[in-house]
Amino acid sequence: MSTSIQAIRGMNDLLPAETVIWQFVENTLRQVLQSYSYQEIRSPILEKTELFKRSIGEATDIVEKEMYTFLDRNNESLTLRPEGTACCVRAGIEHGLLYNQVQRLWYMGPYFRYERPQKGRYREFYQCGAELFGVSTPDADAEVLALSAKILGKLQLLPHLELQINSLGSAASRAAYRDQLVKYLSEHEDQLDEDCKRRLITNPLRILDSKNPSVQTLLQHAPQLIDYLDDESQKHFAQLQTYLKSAGISFTVNPRLVRGLDYYSKTVFEWVTTELGAQGTVCAGGRYDNLVEQLGGKATPALGFAMGIDRIVLLTQQVQKDLPTHAPHIYFMSEGESAFQRSLVLADQLRDAIPALRVYLHCGGGQLKNQFKKADNSGALLALILGERECQSQTIGMKFLRENLPQETVSQADIVGKIADALRADKSTQFSLFGLQNKKSSARLPPQGEGDAKRRMGG
Repeated sequence: MSTSIQAIRGMNDLLPAETVIWQFVENTLRQVLQSYSYQEIRSPILEKTELFKRSIGEATDIVEKEMYTFLDRNNESLTLRPEGTACCVRAGIEHGLLYNQVQRLWYMGPYFRYERPQKGRYREFYQCGAELFGVSTPDADAEVLALSAKILGKLQLLPHLELQINSLGSAASRAAYRDQLVKYLSEHEDQLDEDCKRRLITNPLRILDSKNPSVQTLLQHAPQLIDYLDDESQKHFAQLQTYLKSAGISFTVNPRLVRGLDYYSKTVFEWVTTELGAQGTVCAGGRYDNLVEQLGGKATPALGFAMGIDRIVLLTQQVQKDLPTHAPHIYFMSEGESAFQRSLVLADQLRDAIPALRVYLHCGGGQLKNQFKKADNSGALLALILGERECQSQTIGMKFLRENLPQETVSQADIVGKIADALRADKSTQFSLFGLQNKKSSARLPPQGEGDAKRRMGG
């Protein structure tokens, strides 16, 4: 027997029981983003390595240690995308979408970083990002934060999250602060771990994000970036806080909040939770007014965020009780050759008449008693039963599997209306997640043979 092949470490399969939750989260993201007039953009998974070196920064952990980079057959260095903003900016510049115009763009998909896998941090991970180009004022920052809050609210996650904000100011104010921070930390270098000593030379601001408790204790007395902000950045940050308060969005100013990417300026933010262990950031972003010019475009103000879908799903599973499942709404069983042929047509007509309906058509034959067992195990709410007798009378049996109700015999032509009424009346199911409640239906299935004729005629 040959050895079985396992998935790559940190790159996980998503099984059917999980994908239904992912689809629920992804659909929520799409709906809210579209309601804010954001348009989807899709970029390649592979990009030129230079894109990420120039945007993220060569002294960052991502570029130094985490990127999947290789040479292709033309000796060109390519990288599996580790984040989405640089890809979106590159595409915007290349296709003329950004200069002197406002663009609201969103994207969703897999990203890759070589990290030590743990819960909520994988080597292949999924993000949904939103980017707003062409507006430099703090009202844009406020609306982007409101958008992130709306998504998290729709997923019922806000009570489990805290919004932290900070301002990194301008490049000049950051440089002045950097000098003072380096001076302070150099005086206490013996209290820094090896990683922080390296960052002291390459990227001092990243030390503020250290998870080492002794380093965090040292930082309590360090200079704070907010005290070095230029006047314009201070005004921008103050106005943003006013907007957030007026919108009823709670937040905490975290003076040590920095982002692990060099392109950020002014506003930065994170939505964090204590319910996922070490990987507590589920959404993060900020303003990056210099990145478009840095990547070869004309100067364009911009800001955005990325949500970690893996972590959003984990948190959703932890805090929500009623989540969707893949269970069919209807289990359609039949007995006899002619009954199966008719059920094949009727099941498809039901799907056409009620598009959100999930119909499981039993295949493989067998006694009805065994089919009922399989219907019950499937989690279906209704069983439809078709035998030779029902075929002759153009009726169908309808049995509720989760309710103590007698089996009914219904005309095949009336089955759509019957099912629609039953779904509206049912209070114990999750049909609301699929838009099946509060819909009135007077639809009727065509009599036996008529549907087949219409299909043959293209009707």
